Amino acid sequence: MRSPPDFAYGFAINLSAILQQNNWRIGEGAMSDPRDAKLQELIDRQEISDVIQRYCRTLDWLDAAGQASCYWPDAHIEYGFFIGPAKDFLPVVMETEASLARRWHMLSTPLIRFNSATSASSECYGVFGGGRLQDDGSIAGDLIGGRYLDEWEKRTENGHSEWRISARTYILDWKSPLTNQPMFEPDPDFPLPTYKIDKGGHPKYREL
Repeated sequence: MRSPPDFAYGFAINLSAILQQNNWRIGEGAMSDPRDAKLQELIDRQEISDVIQRYCRTLDWLDAAGQASCYWPDAHIEYGFFIGPAKDFLPVVMETEASLARRWHMLSTPLIRFNSATSASSECYGVFGGGRLQDDGSIAGDLIGGRYLDEWEKRTENGHSEWRISARTYILDWKSPLTNQPMFEPDPDFPLPTYKIDKGGHPKYREL
């Protein structure tokens, strides 16, 4: 029977041969197999998609910190009513959203093109509904449809790498009046719960 040191040495030699045969490199931090690049792209796509969903959700729950985590502070934003860096845009958009009695954002699955390992471009469609409290106590506003043209960068800060929006242009496609929105008290004939979200920190909000 071979002694443990001999067995370990033989195992190491065989493993090294297998790795070299498959074009894998030890100590590079990643395998050079082309499948690795494809796997990383799938991971990056999912991370970008998660940011897009976080963008919608943090607006609707008025989570200012969560909304800020979707953009790099120096991201260039073009919304028509605002053109400038994200760090200046965030207070404006959060104040606008908080002025609404109710808000609701939904963005489609994005089409993403990777320009490099750390940059990407995407486009997706979005629908937004919101309303303000009227003098008669009702809630009315608009239903809006448009497109989001985004640029992305993957940056590393404090040893942590993540994707965020580095530039965004919004395009308005259509707008329709939205009236007779549900009030905050449940309809006795169809008593689904409604929440009044007029500031961050709602007890039902969870960080996901």
